[in-house]
Amino acid sequence: MTEEELQGWIEVLCESKAEEFHLVGYEHVTAHEIWECVSNKYHKHGQPALHQIVNDILSLKVMAFMNFMTLSAFRGTHF
Repeated sequence: MTEEELQGWIEVLCESKAEEFHLVGYEHVTAHEIWECVSNKYHKHGQPALHQIVNDILSLKVMAFMNFMTLSAFRGTHF
């Protein structure tokens, strides 16, 4: 799988997760924010295997996402 194909699949998965969050009342969540949350832990150890990335995106819980966003706001991190 090429890097471009991988990025395409990641984008599709993040959009799907953002739509899921929209269904439970978080209308302003974007696919980019989902990816920032999930990929945040990859900075230390590098990008894992594809199956791990898929699992991390699809198993992301609203509470974990909101914790990430809150900490990012305190740090002044902007997407």
